[in-house]
Amino acid sequence: MGKILLQKTGFIVAVLLIAIYGIFGIPHGTGHGFGDSLKQSLLNRINLGLDLKGGSHLVLKVNTAEAVGSTSDRDVARLNGVLATWNAKAVKLDPVNHPEVITVTGGTPEQQNDINSALSAQDYAAYDVATKPGNAGFTLTMKQSAIRDLKAHTVDISIEAIRERIDQLGVAEPNVERYGLGEDQILVEIPGVTDLDRIKKIIQSTAKLEIHEVVGEAYPNEAAALAALGTVPPDEELVHGSATGSGADQVWLLKRASIVEGPDFRDAQPSRDENGRPDMNFTLTTEAGQRFYKFTDAAKDTHTQMAIVLENRVREVAAIQSAIQENGRITGGFTEDEAKNLSMMLRTGSLPASLDYTETRTVGSSLGAQSIHQGVFAAIAGMGIVMIFMLIYYRGAGINADLALILNLVILLGFMGFSGATLTLPGIAGVILTIGMGVDSNVLIFERIREELRLGKTSAVAIKEGFDHALTTIIDTHVTTIVSAAILFLFGTGPIKGFAVTLTIGLLANLFTAVFVSRTIFDYLLSKHDRSAPVSI
Repeated sequence: MGKILLQKTGFIVAVLLIAIYGIFGIPHGTGHGFGDSLKQSLLNRINLGLDLKGGSHLVLKVNTAEAVGSTSDRDVARLNGVLATWNAKAVKLDPVNHPEVITVTGGTPEQQNDINSALSAQDYAAYDVATKPGNAGFTLTMKQSAIRDLKAHTVDISIEAIRERIDQLGVAEPNVERYGLGEDQILVEIPGVTDLDRIKKIIQSTAKLEIHEVVGEAYPNEAAALAALGTVPPDEELVHGSATGSGADQVWLLKRASIVEGPDFRDAQPSRDENGRPDMNFTLTTEAGQRFYKFTDAAKDTHTQMAIVLENRVREVAAIQSAIQENGRITGGFTEDEAKNLSMMLRTGSLPASLDYTETRTVGSSLGAQSIHQGVFAAIAGMGIVMIFMLIYYRGAGINADLALILNLVILLGFMGFSGATLTLPGIAGVILTIGMGVDSNVLIFERIREELRLGKTSAVAIKEGFDHALTTIIDTHVTTIVSAAILFLFGTGPIKGFAVTLTIGLLANLFTAVFVSRTIFDYLLSKHDRSAPVSI
């Protein structure tokens, strides 16, 4: 018995030391005393959430309809390459309100079956194909399942791109995740940064860089363009901008479908041209490089122009003089910061659609400090009252419960220090709730021990029976609460997840302290006295 008790005691001490190391690490002197060193070590190990540290909270809506339109534009361009065999053409008659609908016309009556077979190919499996009345062509409508998948993928790409951009700021523990239930919204929480303008500049700039084929020359304004053109063809669009990036505003008629765009860029680095002006070198993905080479190789003999479009504005227009594959360079009157920011955004992933802000707010550091003070005070006060109650009501056994309660808190904080979990204000509430659950476990065990003693059993037997009979109930209550916490973690946002994490870890620690540690303490007391001697409970 002595050897087993010694092993249990050694295990508890080891857990305690590991937890303390998780909380403080190895304190380093700050020149302001050992207490300040411990405090700084604690702050370095325990990450504070937005509501405690202060920072920025943003909710963004992804305009996923743009991604649907961009995808169907690409499909129109691919279809026209296939349909040229039968002198047929694909267009989007209403690209604004119904970007998912493509209309195909042309071809002789004898060719309609061949056209239908081409439209039903695997490349266009995302569309439902319907024959127009009177065999006047076909209508391709993107399937709802394909639209849902495309929108979900667009939000996922946006989350990754925003997260990588925020990481470029060197911010610790940012939170970027879906927000709401399928509303195409993204939650962004950035502890320690309250400059919303700076954050918006990094996030909102979609850096959606596209290269389009230019149709004709530039017009001084949109009215002049419409007067000259009459109507804009469905597969073309008018885009404002400047051929030199910083020159006078003009209007260009471009092919609606881009040749390559943001997600096609594999790498981008700021550089300088022959005259020392800032520009940017880029590298395309293999598939995009092949597509770009095919276009530029066919266009070089006709001196077709291409437009560099950044955030829906023309930044540069250049004649194609030779075939370009995977590597190229973009100039256009960039400042050094613009070239650096643009290359960083393309490198970290161009957003596939623009963003709108639905909510922006900041939490000041003073408010966060007040929350910490009030939360810690509530935790200490609650724990102190509970410990005093246990001492009064259970006498000597109350000391056992109080030691287990303190160890429970130490293990919880140690885990947070090791795992890098973020402590939020609801997380502090989770700590307080854990204290209550810990006491509840001790009450179940102690009351069961009292019942066994009232039945006339010896102290050793009563303690054994008390722990054995209460264990099932304790496990049941803890498992059901952990399941509830898991649901909160899966479907909740940042602060709610913080509550779920602290509650779950606290409950697991409580199982260890209330059952294993408390039992070891009782066994130690029994080993010092006669096993039938009364216990203070």
